[in-house]
Amino acid sequence: MMAAKILSYIVLSAMAVFLVSAFDPSPLQDFCVAVNDSRIGVFVNGKFCKDPNLTTADDFYFTGLNIPRNTSNPIGSVATLITADTYHGLNTLGIAFARVDFAPNGLNPPHTHPRASEILTVLEGTLYAGFVTSNPDNRLITKVLYPGDAFVFPLGLIHFQLNIGNTSAVAFAAFSSQNPGRIDIANAVFGSTPPLSNDVLTKAFQVDEDVIRDLQSQF
Repeated sequence: MMAAKILSYIVLSAMAVFLVSAFDPSPLQDFCVAVNDSRIGVFVNGKFCKDPNLTTADDFYFTGLNIPRNTSNPIGSVATLITADTYHGLNTLGIAFARVDFAPNGLNPPHTHPRASEILTVLEGTLYAGFVTSNPDNRLITKVLYPGDAFVFPLGLIHFQLNIGNTSAVAFAAFSSQNPGRIDIANAVFGSTPPLSNDVLTKAFQVDEDVIRDLQSQF
């Protein structure tokens, strides 16, 4: 009986380790620069890898992060995500990053990254940033960030940033996945295709159908 319990524990522990590392697996080579031409590459983890002997410094180089983005949209912010799709040297390395620009009072709206934790560093401006813990607490954890400050958002939790300064703001974010994904809460709930049932939304938000229809029209 004791041997069976020990074996069960070992199996469960192995499964836990497997599940924890079930995404962005550790690479088995120094690098795997992504290419779109299957004739000169080997298919690995969703991408074709360039022959390592043909790689150059340019495969690991990216420029343009100093260029301000256009924030003239309804939320007053724009996040420029850099992943292996556009920066091929990131492929299989388990990382990605983004530049986030904010107009005055601009908002990076509540969203989640289902496959990555995020660390945000403020370069310019003043941001009010925070995240909400999971059930049952749903505790709001926030901080006002100034240039040089950093704040971490744990994997999968809803988080946001709001520019509370009178000038534009800029921040850089780093992610623990080459494909962190993003789910904007309002867009997903009120702008899904096809739309969520009004019965679902009225009961979930405890409002009448007119409010739901108005919100859906925004997305």
